[in-house]
Amino acid sequence: MGDNNTETGGGSLSRLGRVAVGVGLAAQASEDFREMDETVEYAESAGVPMPDVMAPFASGMMLVAGVGIALWRAPRIATGAAATFLVVVTATMHDFWNADPEDKSGERLAFFGNLAMLGGVLVLLREAYK
Repeated sequence: MGDNNTETGGGSLSRLGRVAVGVGLAAQASEDFREMDETVEYAESAGVPMPDVMAPFASGMMLVAGVGIALWRAPRIATGAAATFLVVVTATMHDFWNADPEDKSGERLAFFGNLAMLGGVLVLLREAYK
């Protein structure tokens, strides 16, 4: 029959999904840290206040949230933090409808990629509250 215990976070497929989402989020945050100068510059170009503080903070939050999701530790906090991050960043940093024509395609790709991640995180948020 398989492991289907919702008290411990669901079955094997749920665990695999959590690990995939968590590792993906943590890997993206890690990439942002490796290229923090570019991340800060991008945040500044999008009008983020205090980008030299907010960009590392947001990347750190996403790294911790991704690890929390992958390991299913403090799942309500981890999924809530990831959802908050994705809602804010997707709508403000990847607003392809306002992008210059040469940036529109890349911003649209980032927007829909984040939207897909947000969908997965929202499913996990629901699972965290079971």
